[in-house]
Amino acid sequence: MGNTHAEVKSMKNHRPHHIGIIPDGNRRWAVAHGMPKEDGYQHGLKPGLMLLQQAKEAGIEEITYYGFTVDNCKRPKKQVSSFQKACVDAIDYLSSEGADLLVIGNTESKCFPQELQKYTTRTAVHGGGIRLNFLVNYGWEWDLTHVRKDGFPYSSDISRIDLVIRWGGMRRLSGFLPLQSVYADFYVEEKLWPDYEDADLKKALEWYEKQDVTYGG
Repeated sequence: MGNTHAEVKSMKNHRPHHIGIIPDGNRRWAVAHGMPKEDGYQHGLKPGLMLLQQAKEAGIEEITYYGFTVDNCKRPKKQVSSFQKACVDAIDYLSSEGADLLVIGNTESKCFPQELQKYTTRTAVHGGGIRLNFLVNYGWEWDLTHVRKDGFPYSSDISRIDLVIRWGGMRRLSGFLPLQSVYADFYVEEKLWPDYEDADLKKALEWYEKQDVTYGG
C-alpha cells in the first residue's frame, strides 16, 4: 500500500535536529592554490559562518564542527599551530552570532588551546542561541574511556546526531562522536571545505529528507 499524501509531505518536510560537520580538504585546497598546506585552515573560517547562518535559517537546532583530533597533533609543527589558531578564531567568529557554546576535547594535552578552556562547560555567548559544539583535540578513545566526576562521558551534553556531512570526498567518520553518530545518516560532499557554497548544505538536507529515518524501529 502506498503512502498517503500527508505521509509523503511529512517525510519530505522533516529536518535533522542536529548535524555534524567534518570540514575536510583545507590542506589539499591550499596545495591546489599554490600555498603551503598550513595556509588552508584560515580559508575555512568563512565557510563555517556561512553554513551556521544557513543552518539556523533552515531550523537546525544543534551543530557540531570537527575541529581537530589528537592524531592531527602528530603533523608538522607549522600545521599544528595553524589549525590550533584556526579553531580559536573559528569559535570566536561563529559564536559572535549568538550560541550556547561547548568545546569538547582532551584538555590535559598540550595540544589543547588554553584560550578555549572557559568553554568546556556549555556557555551562553552573546546572548546564547543555537547549540554549537566544537571538537578540539578530540579522540574517540579518549571520549569513551574518560568520564566526568558524575560518571558520564565528557561529550554527554551533545545530543544524538541525525546527519553527518563530510566535505572533501572521503568516506569515513574519522572517529567523529561514535556515541552520538551511531544512527546518523552520512552524506559526502566531494568539494573541498574552503570551496563551500550555500548549495552544499541545501543538497545535503534535501538528500536527508529522502532517507528512511527509523532509528532501528
